[in-house]
Amino acid sequence: MKKLFEQIIKFGIVGALAFVIDYAVLFILVEFFHMDSIAAATVSFTVSVVFNYLASMKYVFVGRADQSKQKQFVIFVILSVLGLLINNGIMWALNLVLSPIIPRFYYLISKIFATGVVMVWNFVTRKIFLEEKKPATENE
Repeated sequence: MKKLFEQIIKFGIVGALAFVIDYAVLFILVEFFHMDSIAAATVSFTVSVVFNYLASMKYVFVGRADQSKQKQFVIFVILSVLGLLINNGIMWALNLVLSPIIPRFYYLISKIFATGVVMVWNFVTRKIFLEEKKPATENE
């Protein structure tokens, strides 16, 4: 249980850094380059995924011995693309609701909520599909 808690803390730190990258790129693309918020969210999410993969596989998860680094990256990208679809779907729905209420920065509020949902998705799916399975006695 202690190892799981430590892993969740490390995941949170890596995720927080990835979120800062994601959020900053989103803000810059929308505010300075006048990009559509959903398109910008796709770009910012992609940039943060590369950082997240490198940091997650170095500091958070122990990669499975039966998977090559290339296979792990492909799985990570597939899970992240599914996370992106969840992210963009939530942002799209919330943007419809929030844009009339909060005309400025509604997309940033939507992004915070979407990120929370996708963070849970990422941890659970990466733990299932990418992490080395350990015997029950080692998990204590």
